Amino acid sequence: MKNQIIKLGLIGFPVGIAIGFVITLIISACIGNGFYYPVTPELISSMGNELNAVILQTVLCGIMGSGFAMASVIWDVDSWSLAKQSAIYFLIACIIMFPIAYITNWMKHSIAGVLSYVGIFVVIFVIAWLAQYLSWKRKIKRMNDCFKKDKDMN
Repeated sequence: MKNQIIKLGLIGFPVGIAIGFVITLIISACIGNGFYYPVTPELISSMGNELNAVILQTVLCGIMGSGFAMASVIWDVDSWSLAKQSAIYFLIACIIMFPIAYITNWMKHSIAGVLSYVGIFVVIFVIAWLAQYLSWKRKIKRMNDCFKKDKDMN
């Protein structure tokens, strides 16, 4: 499992960078004024210039990708209940996301900003979890239906 975690972390780093880049493109397109916004103005200010801010955010997106990829091994621990897997994965996701979001100024540095960010994070996590759960439930039902048909034929 240790080798799998390392492998996933190495794969996750460039995936995290790619996802971070795509998100900046989407945000820039949504603003709609024809400019590209790679980082928040607050991050540029705290880092001294745009290049330093982009480098920091790129590295942090890579770390985030590695962290999420490595944490995915939790879903392979068959001895744990789905509730335990979900809770531990959520906790790890929070530990990964919160400091990165704070450092990169993806959230306002205020109580309202933090609460808003946490609320959005929880909603996105729940939606993604439900989508995965329903997808797996549907796949298992189809497999069971196939087994039932095979059993009925014999």
